[in-house]
Amino acid sequence: MSKVLTSSTASERRDDSETEPATVLVINFGAQYAQLIARRIREARVYSEIVPASMPTSQILGRRPAALILSGGPASVYAPNAPRVDPDLLNAGIPVLGICYGFQAMAMALGGEVEQTGIAESGRTKATVDTSSLLFAGQPDGQEVWMSHNDSVRAIPRGFRSIASTNGTRVAAMQDQAGRLFGVQWHPEVLHTAHGQELIERFLHQGAGLRPSWTTSGILAEKIATVRKRIGDRHVICGLSGGVDSAVAAALVHEAVGDQLICVFVDHGLLRQGEREQVATDFVNATGVDLRIVDARERFLDELQDVVEPEAKRRIIGREFIREFEGEAARIVEDFGQSEPVEFLVQGTLYPDVVESGATEGSTVIKTHHNVGGLPSDLKFQLIEPLSTLFKDEVRALGLELGLPEAMVWRHPFPGPGLAIRIVGAVTEERLAVLRKADAIARDELTAAGLDRMVWQFPVVLLADVETVGVQGDGRTVGYPIVLRPVSSEDAMTADWYRLDYDVLERISSRITNEVPGVNRVVLDVTSKPPGTIEWQ
Repeated sequence: MSKVLTSSTASERRDDSETEPATVLVINFGAQYAQLIARRIREARVYSEIVPASMPTSQILGRRPAALILSGGPASVYAPNAPRVDPDLLNAGIPVLGICYGFQAMAMALGGEVEQTGIAESGRTKATVDTSSLLFAGQPDGQEVWMSHNDSVRAIPRGFRSIASTNGTRVAAMQDQAGRLFGVQWHPEVLHTAHGQELIERFLHQGAGLRPSWTTSGILAEKIATVRKRIGDRHVICGLSGGVDSAVAAALVHEAVGDQLICVFVDHGLLRQGEREQVATDFVNATGVDLRIVDARERFLDELQDVVEPEAKRRIIGREFIREFEGEAARIVEDFGQSEPVEFLVQGTLYPDVVESGATEGSTVIKTHHNVGGLPSDLKFQLIEPLSTLFKDEVRALGLELGLPEAMVWRHPFPGPGLAIRIVGAVTEERLAVLRKADAIARDELTAAGLDRMVWQFPVVLLADVETVGVQGDGRTVGYPIVLRPVSSEDAMTADWYRLDYDVLERISSRITNEVPGVNRVVLDVTSKPPGTIEWQ
């Protein structure tokens, strides 16, 4: 029988060696869509990872990739400092698909010619394709593709043939089928390219001969076996937040080691309305885990006092989380009469967290996730991160496979640092109360409209350092503005703002300004990602 214990206070080493499946490496030349390429490969049920173009050829070959995809990039291939493709990599017998810049870099590396023609192509473009070629077999010979280039391949390398063209680009795709080398000038990974996913799948399945074997059941069995082998008969604690990622990570580890897992839920005072109660009932009922709830609200708010800079907030929250887990781990040792400390901490880190935090070689830091880059340097735990190679929809599929209820699996993503990074300004009890109530209203109206599955995430942001003038009750008011940020996405790497019905927006705005003291204005964020991120901070 599961138990819930409450304590009044409580307080990286990454070593997740796993048996790797057949892997396609995405060589990143600085493309904004590199993560999307990796995602499309997985949609084809083939495992993928991203590596930087600066990785030496020997290291790439040492990974024994089943295929390579060369991404797009912002440079011109003939510029002096432009990243290059090593011809030895292309001649190693590995199937390769070049996309946009990767297509041009492949052509140049193998003796072709690339030049600036003076004719740029951007956005939707009509292409004529050779349907006798491997990439386009069975497709219409005229199709709409998404272009973004100023340079063009003028002459293809020996052994290749041109298999597509546009009005502005004579060589828009090429192939050397015998050498299993292919390239396209456009971006098949974006939804605007009509047959883009089909092209990627034909390269993977027919061109590279890869079986579509990356399945939820296979992922789950592999992850459970890896976790069980690594933990052995030792105890492990999980930092449970109530969100999808940590819930699935906890359920997976519980499946692997059973009662050796103790989940710790730290109430840092930055939660949304009803979250603590939901975790204490729904998750425990669904999994039967040993859950311990730590009330650390006062400690976190004291540490965050007068802190405005968002990265500082994330680092403080990451540090204090670990201190709470360390304190709870010491109590667990006492409870079980152990002589050895708890070694392992489970976290629900996802692949986009790792990429955006700059934790993969060559990737840019977009923002620090509290459990990637925001942890203290003196961390005493070894991290167990069974989801760190997965995207969000893959995690949801694992959650359903593990038997978690749909309401939990389809819960909107919520950041580990909680409402602290949805307050633009210093965090106070009063500001948290305002934001918590506004957030609850927005979520309530979204559910009432039946849009929970349509909207990927719905951050509600409080601009605490901004004062706006309003008229309420026939009098002048000075209050906070609230920002609504509904977005649609597949994996959080790219996103678009969701076009909520005006009636839904009106109800949310009216209720917030009427029911939340101190708020006199509600605004809508209509920025896509890129250029904006989903969270404001």
